[in-house]
Amino acid sequence: MRTPAFWYRRPGLEAALLSPLGFLWRMGGVARRFWATPYHGQKPVICIGNIVAGGAGKTPAALALAEILQQSGHKPVFVTRGYGGTLRGPARVDPARHRAQDVGDEALLLARTAPVFIGRDRAAAIRMAEQHGSHVVLDDGLQNPHVRPDLAFLVIDGATAFGNGFLIPAGPLRETFDEAMKRITAIILVGENVEQKIAERAQCPILRANWQPNLPVDFPRGEKFFAFAGIAKPEKFYATCRMAGLTLIGTEDFPDHHFFTGGELKKLRRRAETDKARLLTTEKDWVRLPADMQKQVTAFPVKLVFEDAVAIKRVLKIA
Repeated sequence: MRTPAFWYRRPGLEAALLSPLGFLWRMGGVARRFWATPYHGQKPVICIGNIVAGGAGKTPAALALAEILQQSGHKPVFVTRGYGGTLRGPARVDPARHRAQDVGDEALLLARTAPVFIGRDRAAAIRMAEQHGSHVVLDDGLQNPHVRPDLAFLVIDGATAFGNGFLIPAGPLRETFDEAMKRITAIILVGENVEQKIAERAQCPILRANWQPNLPVDFPRGEKFFAFAGIAKPEKFYATCRMAGLTLIGTEDFPDHHFFTGGELKKLRRRAETDKARLLTTEKDWVRLPADMQKQVTAFPVKLVFEDAVAIKRVLKIA
């Protein structure tokens, strides 16, 4: 699905007409939380979530926190829903056997760092995962009423924050900021600075983080690229590429979590060949490509870097 453009504009007619449905969305979430009996894990469960539909940097934040845990001698494991995949789980992800069509693109990215367990039933997946590590890092579960995490991080994109401030479908919010704050341990603020506005309403630590290209030494920096992306905010990917000094001769957007067809890939390849350029995409998109196409497309790796690693360790209680 493509994110509606009016979600990130000043509230207008569309938001006003849809706002009653947003109220129903909110009441549905309150009812789900009221009736649920949340599972509390045997090992520390660290939830990474956001309150907007679409990308805010949850998976990169989960990877960054897992790496900090590993550097301190711990053995984190991941749990994720497996969005975009067909397996319901609970199951352990095997990158040698599973494809993005099976377990989703995020699960394959996470599996590069630590063991991953997927499950539509997140509590069941956590029960399986906690037998294999010291900490369970839950990628996207903030609105899941069936899990009670020990720590909960709210990831906020500093560039777009909460959009027009309306609830789905009138805006991008899954729940209100004030409701989420009742369950939040700390905020991870990514990118541009809206810290003052957030700090006025938050009563928890605010941890600053920024995107950083993670290019290998043999990355072909001097060549031209035609970039494409099937993520929530593709323009952010293109901007990061340009900031890294890459020359983009063209771009093409696809819906989030899009599985590319043969015809689409053939068209992209022709456009790149016409301009004597390489095809470039995100790591998240690259894992969804067919194996033969992966050899013809360059992935642009980025990572989330915290400004104050000591503060992160203090919140994680590993300082």
